[in-house]
Amino acid sequence: MAAHRRPKLLRIIVALAALAAIAVALWQLQLGKDGLIITHATVGQTPVTVFRLPSATKAPVVVIAHGFAGSQQLMQPFAQTLARNGYIAVTFDFTGHGRNPVTMVGDVDEPTRITGVLVDELGRVTDYARKLPQSDGRAAVLGHSMASDIVVAYAVAHPDIAATVAVSVFTRKSTATLPHNLLVIVGALEPQMLKDEGLRIVNQFAGSNAVAGRTYGSFADGTARRLALSSGVEHIGVLYSQDSMRESLHWMNDAFGRTGSGWIDQRPRWLALLFGGLIVLAWPLSKLLPRAAAVPMGASLSWKQLLVAAIVPAVLTPLLLWKAPTDFLTILLGDYLTLHFLLYGLLTAAILVLIRLRSRGTAAHPTRPHAQELAALDALPNPAHPRVAIAALVIAAVAAIAYNILGFGVALDSYLFSFMPIEPRIHLIAAVACGTIPYFLTAEWMAHGQGAKRGAYALAKFCFLASLAAAVALNLQKLFFLIIIVPAILLLFLAFGLISNWTYKATNHPLPGALANAVLFAWAIAVTFPMVIR
Repeated sequence: MAAHRRPKLLRIIVALAALAAIAVALWQLQLGKDGLIITHATVGQTPVTVFRLPSATKAPVVVIAHGFAGSQQLMQPFAQTLARNGYIAVTFDFTGHGRNPVTMVGDVDEPTRITGVLVDELGRVTDYARKLPQSDGRAAVLGHSMASDIVVAYAVAHPDIAATVAVSVFTRKSTATLPHNLLVIVGALEPQMLKDEGLRIVNQFAGSNAVAGRTYGSFADGTARRLALSSGVEHIGVLYSQDSMRESLHWMNDAFGRTGSGWIDQRPRWLALLFGGLIVLAWPLSKLLPRAAAVPMGASLSWKQLLVAAIVPAVLTPLLLWKAPTDFLTILLGDYLTLHFLLYGLLTAAILVLIRLRSRGTAAHPTRPHAQELAALDALPNPAHPRVAIAALVIAAVAAIAYNILGFGVALDSYLFSFMPIEPRIHLIAAVACGTIPYFLTAEWMAHGQGAKRGAYALAKFCFLASLAAAVALNLQKLFFLIIIVPAILLLFLAFGLISNWTYKATNHPLPGALANAVLFAWAIAVTFPMVIR
């Protein structure tokens, strides 16, 4: 009896610890907003958020723009840092992004083709910000990645912009004197070409000997230039780095002749605690799921079979899609990802069927060694199998999907990126799911079963990422921006792979975890990638 109680006690302790971590993280994240007045508005149809202290009257405004596939939430660290230091910080969702209902229009291969549209939108938001009652009329702009080019282009065309911060910059719009007071921030772990681009921009004023971390020119005449490297971060981490926050705050203070409290946003540790707590909480919660099968279900592949099932789709998918038309959804790059998931899943399913047929052939010749083949045959899906409880499968799948979408979705939408869909995006979730469901069903089935090989799941996910990398290499111009999201996909595979593994162990069936991951990925793709009418 005591031995039976110990696992249950451990689950209770883990659940309480996870809940405590989530509570502490939410409390600390909320502290960053305490004391700020945060208001929401629309400029035309562009969603806008204004951050300021109650005491911020007659203060400069800083308009903050997100990058490709981003949204206002990604830029909260900059907004709250600047607002708590006396500035009026304004974030917004670009056309086609986040909760902006306006779709990008045009025959585009990549988002840089609509620079003029985005620059005009930035201008409208900046005009709105400068007319706020608390504004003193002075303005600065800050943009990340795609938006770095947008803010530089806008500030060059509007020399009254007092300062510009370009994060992860790539632009050809800057000159030796415009935009005024330009700070370039690049993550130390970002590609070397971005660091070289930052030096090139600074060298337009400084000559050919500029170095990172040194300020050139003068704030008084608007020629100040600086390249700052944020230590230990890449393309997304640069948005949360204290180095990035500190450099931006000091730059604004120098440009506007102001001082602040020096408060710097420190959310990375609390975000890690929040999402870590949500992941860990899934383990004790998974124990509450009903068991759907008497024995572990799955393909039960041998290493030879597993390697074939994992590698062949990874090689064939990017080759078959290399020249295929993929402009069938109104989400830029999301249509290609949908097709990649779908074809990859269909190829994996075909290989699993061939393995089943071969196993049947082997079973007809008892003189052949066939133990693993028979195990794989026995474990293949059979709706009438008496060991599978359909009702339990449905309950487990609904519970797993709800935890992924609601448990993580609210936190993601509040602190990372726009996750709750607006009406024009709802049907896109169903469309993308037509690709993610076949992929995750076959990937989960392939990696599990009686006698499943340790490391099978990791191998399957590694091969998929390698396949996606090969697709980008084959069509770099069209798929370049997928490079940005590969680290995000890796993190999602790691986090939700753990959760689906716990779900599998509780239910003995890969279906609930597969469906939960498929819905999550379809949801994330449909709500983040820009909406475009080609």
